[in-house]
Amino acid sequence: MSDTLPPSFSVRVPEGDGLPRRVCDHCRFVAYENPKIVVGSVVRAGDEVLLCRRAIEPRRGFWTIPAGYMELNETPEEGASREAREEAGARIAIERLLAVYSVPRISQVQLIFRATLEDRALEAGPESLELRLFRWDDIPWDELAFPSVHWALHHEREAAAGASPVPFGNPAGEAGTHMPDGRPLPVGDF
Repeated sequence: MSDTLPPSFSVRVPEGDGLPRRVCDHCRFVAYENPKIVVGSVVRAGDEVLLCRRAIEPRRGFWTIPAGYMELNETPEEGASREAREEAGARIAIERLLAVYSVPRISQVQLIFRATLEDRALEAGPESLELRLFRWDDIPWDELAFPSVHWALHHEREAAAGASPVPFGNPAGEAGTHMPDGRPLPVGDF
């Protein structure tokens, strides 16, 4: 018979902290929850950008840039390259950090890079219904999945036009709660 107690957590403010946390009732271990890091890229091929139509929720059927959660033991650049391979079969060359976006309602920090497509051999991965290279005027703006996709595409255009090489951030007053045309995102979407 084991004398080890099963884990039991309650929410309280640990000693020396200022926020409520899940704390083990037996050993006082604090189970911290931290923001998720998303890595992705605006991938260019000449005057076109690569978009993927999402095959997964949230926002299935909407267009996005190749992006996803960063994995343990990889750099942000490695993660962005991996996401492009997984979602689009794309081999890309990362150029530089384009933007850092904060989406607090879903506890995300997004690191978005500028990248170029190394070859046009593309293949939709399991998270993509289809892939397409779009010219600026053909981008399906009303069918983009998330506010940060809008932001990244506009920031990429500014960078291509010669904007300063410092990373962009959220547009003033924006926190990712609604699309640029004012439509609120459904609850649970990111």
